[in-house]
Amino acid sequence: METTTAEFSIGLDVIIEEFGLEVVYCPVDDTSTIAIENNDINRPGLQFAGFYEYFDNTRIQIVGKAETAYIDNHSSEEKAEIFEKLLSTGVPALIMARELAVYPELLEVAKKHCVPILATVESTSVLSSKVVAFLNLKLAPRITRHGAFIEVYGEGMLIIGDSGSGKSETAIELIKRGHRFIADDAVEIRKTSNITLVGSSPDNIRHFLELRGIGIINVRQLFGVGAVKLAEKINMVVELEAWDKDKVYDRMGIDNNYIAILGVKIPHLVIPVKPGRNLAILLEVAAMNNRQKKLGYNAAQDLLKQLGLNSEGVETVVDWD
Repeated sequence: METTTAEFSIGLDVIIEEFGLEVVYCPVDDTSTIAIENNDINRPGLQFAGFYEYFDNTRIQIVGKAETAYIDNHSSEEKAEIFEKLLSTGVPALIMARELAVYPELLEVAKKHCVPILATVESTSVLSSKVVAFLNLKLAPRITRHGAFIEVYGEGMLIIGDSGSGKSETAIELIKRGHRFIADDAVEIRKTSNITLVGSSPDNIRHFLELRGIGIINVRQLFGVGAVKLAEKINMVVELEAWDKDKVYDRMGIDNNYIAILGVKIPHLVIPVKPGRNLAILLEVAAMNNRQKKLGYNAAQDLLKQLGLNSEGVETVVDWD
């Protein structure tokens, strides 16, 4: 299962509900029809002063004390002209922060250009940071990949492999051992920053897991709310594959292997599967070892140094996109 990384959008209603915004004016009854596509916001102080070079009219505009202090120094006609220049660009919405009064001139121009005017008691800086963080998550580039996603000792572990390799069986064993289940079969991966990927489950299959011979189970109902989690950062990718006696597997762990997802490098392990191997324990050890490496300790390098051997590994990156 796979989706493209096309641009995403959300309705203005989602933002209004998330932040408890008051709708002062909206040109339509259904705010979900107003699409927000930009994950950034703008405080239009420079635009009020007449500077529109590099202005992005797809951003939500947030007006605070600094902007209103500037506006207050102008006559009613000048205020109308300032608002006309801004709202005529087609901005998706304007939010008045700190319970600041909505200027009559602003409301009149907003009705003329059909721009929603919203209000909140939240401070401008706090609201701005919250909205940006929320939009970064909701509008993040994303793909959907086949696999199971589990939090193991605080490490978000994406388990991949061919159908029948044991992903779901390993996931259920990890859940039984106290680790938290996030997704099975389809894992939605979002790039929330240049170095961060967050994995979650599509809404319609959240908490469900398929076990061959048993069928579909609901992990939350069967094991309780403490056994599930809605989303987690992807810290490592573990690939399960059938044991190939002719293949040379990594026995030292000196090399650094990564898989690139949406341009972000994630540590990548390939674990061969054959009867008698306890995959759940192996994945627990892999999670703890990954945490140690992030804290600066590599057991393989330490051993080679004590033996007086070269401890420098080779870095390889496989593109998964």
